[in-house]
Amino acid sequence: MTEQTKQNIMEQFKKEDVVVGQGQEAKSGDTLAVHYAGTLADGTKFDSSYDHGEPIEFKLGAGDVIPGWDLGLLGVRVGGKRNLVIPPELAYGDRSAGPIPPNSTLYFTVELVDVK
Repeated sequence: MTEQTKQNIMEQFKKEDVVVGQGQEAKSGDTLAVHYAGTLADGTKFDSSYDHGEPIEFKLGAGDVIPGWDLGLLGVRVGGKRNLVIPPELAYGDRSAGPIPPNSTLYFTVELVDVK
């Protein structure tokens, strides 16, 4: 991947704090518990932890989730809510994943519930 390609990908990647949390800050290596809702560009919801009734847990920076989450959730604080726009290169790329078509930009609202 060229530097120009990396730069173009990072220009498409967006993160915005909707609510700034007051709790512990998420760092690489921390185990996070988050609630999230994910949609496609047309607004179609493809998954939501709220629908499942409990947050998911994963280790930040360990590759347990898509790269856009590992990048986008660094520095969020417990109680914070962050919107992420993740280009395909930082999500599932040219492969599909369940209801997510190949080459999809993903939109997430992620709420940090706990840092362990």
